[in-house]
Amino acid sequence: MGDTHGYSSDPALQGLEGMAYRKVRAAHTGSLEREELQASALDLEWDMEKELQDPGLGLDRFQLECVEHRTVGNSNRADPDPDLEPIQPSVSVSPHGRFERLQEDPNYISHFTRAPPKGQRRSSCSLVKYLLAGVGLFILGLLIGHYAHSTDKPTPEPPTDTDLLEELLRDITAEKIQALHRPFISISDDNEEARAKHLYQQWTDLGLTDVQLSNYSVLLSLPGPSSSRIVDRASHECFLPSGAQCDPRNHNNNPTADQHFSYAAYSATGSLEAVVVDVQYGGLEDMRRARTTMNVTNQIALLKLGQAPLLYKISFLAEMGFGGVLLYMDPCDSPSDQSLWHKAFGVTLNPGGDPSTPGYPSIERTKIQLTIGTHSIYKTVNNVCGYLRGKTNPDRYVLVGSRHDSWHKGTAADWRGGSAMMTQIITSVTKQARRGWEPDRTTVFCSWGGSALGNIGSFEWGEENRVVLQSRAVAYVSLHSPVRGTETLRSTASPSLLQLTSDIQKRQLLSCIRGGNCPGPNVSSLQIPGDVSFFANHLAVPTMEFAFEQTKAEEKSSFLSEALFSAESPETLDPLFKFHETIAKMTAEVILRLVNDPVLPFYPLDIALDVQNKLKDDPLRTPRLLAAAASLRESSAFLQSETMRPANDPKERDPSHVRMLNDVLRDLEKSFLVPQPPPGVYRNLLYSLNGKVPQFSILKYPLDPLKHNAVNKSLSLIINAINSAEKLIRCGLDLFENSPDDTN
Repeated sequence: MGDTHGYSSDPALQGLEGMAYRKVRAAHTGSLEREELQASALDLEWDMEKELQDPGLGLDRFQLECVEHRTVGNSNRADPDPDLEPIQPSVSVSPHGRFERLQEDPNYISHFTRAPPKGQRRSSCSLVKYLLAGVGLFILGLLIGHYAHSTDKPTPEPPTDTDLLEELLRDITAEKIQALHRPFISISDDNEEARAKHLYQQWTDLGLTDVQLSNYSVLLSLPGPSSSRIVDRASHECFLPSGAQCDPRNHNNNPTADQHFSYAAYSATGSLEAVVVDVQYGGLEDMRRARTTMNVTNQIALLKLGQAPLLYKISFLAEMGFGGVLLYMDPCDSPSDQSLWHKAFGVTLNPGGDPSTPGYPSIERTKIQLTIGTHSIYKTVNNVCGYLRGKTNPDRYVLVGSRHDSWHKGTAADWRGGSAMMTQIITSVTKQARRGWEPDRTTVFCSWGGSALGNIGSFEWGEENRVVLQSRAVAYVSLHSPVRGTETLRSTASPSLLQLTSDIQKRQLLSCIRGGNCPGPNVSSLQIPGDVSFFANHLAVPTMEFAFEQTKAEEKSSFLSEALFSAESPETLDPLFKFHETIAKMTAEVILRLVNDPVLPFYPLDIALDVQNKLKDDPLRTPRLLAAAASLRESSAFLQSETMRPANDPKERDPSHVRMLNDVLRDLEKSFLVPQPPPGVYRNLLYSLNGKVPQFSILKYPLDPLKHNAVNKSLSLIINAINSAEKLIRCGLDLFENSPDDTN
């Protein structure tokens, strides 16, 4: 305590026991700053107003002199007290440097403790540091050892796009597709529900997180208990649709499988006795001639398949008054290496009514009795849809469709190949998803029921989800009937996807050149049968399909696909499943591009070029129409060049702008939908009926061909579609704040 008394022995400080501060000069703040740094652990808040109001403040001058005097007296550093060090926590400076706290306790003259010597403190600090470092290293070693010996496998990094494509294609093999095909053989041909449930369970087991089984009660048109037949009234001979003879007196004959297969679904039923009129293909000139040469009311038209859509010809024959139709195939229209003309076949008139087709009067008139024995019944069709959710844009759907139905009992072989390929693609993409791959968009895998009788399952599902699909569907990839021959690889795509489809087919051709057996290239925007119809025809969703066909590439299209023949099994057509492997790989690559590319691989310039190509040699073209097409091409070329920026440069991919750009690219084809197309013609004007003669279908087959204003209506629809598409393209250009009209 002697130190304490010696420190406060100045009489001037005897009355200042309550003072907790002493005033300092600026010249002495250096030593105080050193002391403050040593006491940094003590963080004090200063109330300057309270300090200035302190009654002891009037002794500032006296305190200052005492402090100066004491400081000088203690400034001799040559002989310091080795046992006395400054009290660390007792000293701090006010914010303005006017006051220095002497001690925390309000009793100024009170006991205080000595701090340990500096050497001892340094030793203690060093010891603590080493101890903490040792503990930290020990804990780090434990953590490293724990994770090094952990049995959990590390999460793999998602593969790059190039690696992903290579691994995806490597995983799709002919042997795997063939193995998936075998279980389908054991499923009953006439049990469509069993097939749907099998696919539902299989897709769920493969890892699709959301698989839905939907069913619809629909009206199906099936063969009756007795087959349809034709009786010649002159000779009393009886023939079945397959060409086999029958007993005209036996109305309850049990039809064979071939006879059951050969019928017209959704035709009118009953018996009609009338004169047969040969109308050839039912062309426009034939219809006009028939109308002027004879009364065709309630007569029976003898009609060839081909050259125009069947429903188109039937609708005008019905309008002209024909009561029935006999369909047949001209042997000259059969593919050169096939003899289809003598085979039984069926057709569907859905949606349709009476089996009426265009007619043309013949020289010899034969009177027959035509009896149609179909019946209608309500049955359930089933669809299976499985979702692989996208990460960035889960509300954008890439639809992939196959089917699991057949024309009739005993003809189920044609659906198995597509279902096996679809299942293999699902197997491969879910495998990549488990490895860490996350697609940008959602993939919806669909297997449709009721396809053969008029695409019933896909139409019902599409109508039910129309509002959602109009805003979310990005593209539709078809596996409807992927291997229906081995002669030609035919690729069909809407104009938006022509470039992507062509690029993938070229790579396939390069691959097959090395291995031989190369099909010729064939890419077009043709109307094709199958479930793709609803998405292309009613929603204008960009579509594509790869398929091997028996028809040679140089042979003209004759609409023989409208005739449904008994399909050969995949084992017969492709015993090694190599063609199935090729189609599956090409389809998988398309799917990967559509779900992964930041900017959709759609090319607006191809739409404009397709429009110009359709008008180039059309005798009905007008200067106004050609000018509109040229303007569309200019705007499309400018937009396509702009889309290359975000497509190739990640720095240009502002998420909101890329999303809006993709919506413009997706919706371009919607501009070409027309409200009421001719029967058998797509609502989407971008699809052609004949790949060899590009022309707008509504110009070649106008809605009312016998009326003078039919062509004018068609021309108005086309020019309105072109103008609508250009306005949408300019909306896309606004995203880049650029326009072909800008001169700066």
